[in-house]
Amino acid sequence: MSAGALERRSRRVERSFDWQARDAQGQLQRGRSRAWGENQLRALLRRRGLRSLELRAVHAARIRAVRSDDVAQLTRQLAALLRAGLPLLQALQLLARSQTHSGVVDLLERLHADLENGMTLAAALRRQGAVFGPLYIALIEAGEASGRLDVLLERLAVHLDKSAALARRVRTALFYPAVVLAVALGVLAVIMVVVVPTFENVFASFGADLPWATQQLISLSRWSIQWGPAVLALALAGAVLWQRGWRPRWAARLDDALLDLPLWGPLLRQAAVARWARTLATLLAAGLPLTEALHWVRGACGHQAYAQATLRVREQVARGNSLRLAMSRQSLFGPLLQQMAAIGEESGTLDELLQRAADFEEAQLDERIAYGSGLIEPATVVLLGLLIGAVVLALYLPIFQMGQIV
Repeated sequence: MSAGALERRSRRVERSFDWQARDAQGQLQRGRSRAWGENQLRALLRRRGLRSLELRAVHAARIRAVRSDDVAQLTRQLAALLRAGLPLLQALQLLARSQTHSGVVDLLERLHADLENGMTLAAALRRQGAVFGPLYIALIEAGEASGRLDVLLERLAVHLDKSAALARRVRTALFYPAVVLAVALGVLAVIMVVVVPTFENVFASFGADLPWATQQLISLSRWSIQWGPAVLALALAGAVLWQRGWRPRWAARLDDALLDLPLWGPLLRQAAVARWARTLATLLAAGLPLTEALHWVRGACGHQAYAQATLRVREQVARGNSLRLAMSRQSLFGPLLQQMAAIGEESGTLDELLQRAADFEEAQLDERIAYGSGLIEPATVVLLGLLIGAVVLALYLPIFQMGQIV
């Protein structure tokens, strides 16, 4: 193929097609595949021994996004098929036929087409954008290099399931107080914008000096009416930009502040340590060297502080220091994890000891969540009551004073 043809092809965009075809036995087959166009798809089907009957392009809006839960389930199913002895291409084709999620079907068809074109599985996964993270691809590369892809997929599926379960437990612990706080802010906003101005008009007819608390409440109400919409618009814009991956310079400071919160901070720290230990254990069990595993584990915790600490640990290990010594120089890794790392390095079972440390941290996290939930819920309700009570008291103080004067 000429250089000009390659350049023109690179500018084109692969599309998904639903197709119907008949095999050599005359059986009707259906599927979805990625191709540069209908001609290429017909050629691909012919190479698979199929005679195309109908091709229909799939509109992008019809393809649902692939979530992390879908990736975990797909990994588990693919590991089971490979363990059963099926070739990788046949396993992907079988999975595509059994899926009802249009996004997963399209993903599997793209992977199948790339593998047919001679790519490795890791290279094909890398072409799928943000569906598979760097950690996932690194483990697949290790599995292909060692010839233990089925074993690595099983370990990866377990890792994804445990990481997802841990994230759900932390979200559940933070959900109730966040909802109560959001309701409290909503109620206060209504009071400031609707109720307080009404009382202000009533107070104006009294012709008397208002108490200090009432004056402050009225000033806050005026400020909320004047600047509230702008603050809300900025908050929404910041949330959208944050969700799309934009990180301001002060993001690291905000992340540190979250880790230092009195009740939520310990939960976030323990969850981060558990994820860190489990991810590193999975990478080491896959056969990756310690320095390379530490490179990939940097982003596993979801916190900038742990990413920077992991980078410093990796630098110390690369200089010849032990993992325990490198971890002891960072304040984010507790004594238990350091001791487990020391025993694992001495016994040659670092991956197993880190896995046990992750299990222990998660068990402690569950206890903290259960204990913290019993404290956070009543404390949040009391705080809400105090806020609303203070506002109501500030509104009725002038009325009480007028009653005393009369």
